[in-house]
Amino acid sequence: MQTSKQSVQKQYFEQYHTGKLNVTRSNKPSLGAFAFFSIAFALSAYFTFAAVQGDFGLFRRVEIQAEAEELRQDLDLLQADIDRMENRTRRLSDDYLDLDLLDQQARSVLGMLRADEIVIR
Repeated sequence: MQTSKQSVQKQYFEQYHTGKLNVTRSNKPSLGAFAFFSIAFALSAYFTFAAVQGDFGLFRRVEIQAEAEELRQDLDLLQADIDRMENRTRRLSDDYLDLDLLDQQARSVLGMLRADEIVIR
């Protein structure tokens, strides 16, 4: 005794091979497939746009790298100024006194002269 599932399969098999099975197929694409691919395309376009121009995108990364390089150059300039000032401060300190620098500072800042010098304007 055959079960109903086996009989349906047998009936389908016989109809298919004898050519009596009418299967019609529509050439019109379904609305579900169109909606799926539309949503998939929209999402991929959104993520592509975000990857290129978003807050963490490629263009922003290039801007950040350029800004970082500019800040490194500013840091180098400031470090050179600090080194120059530290050197000058050390040369004017009590531990190491540079007499030439002291004389130069006294002349430029205080307007001092030696007794044997004459100022010509």
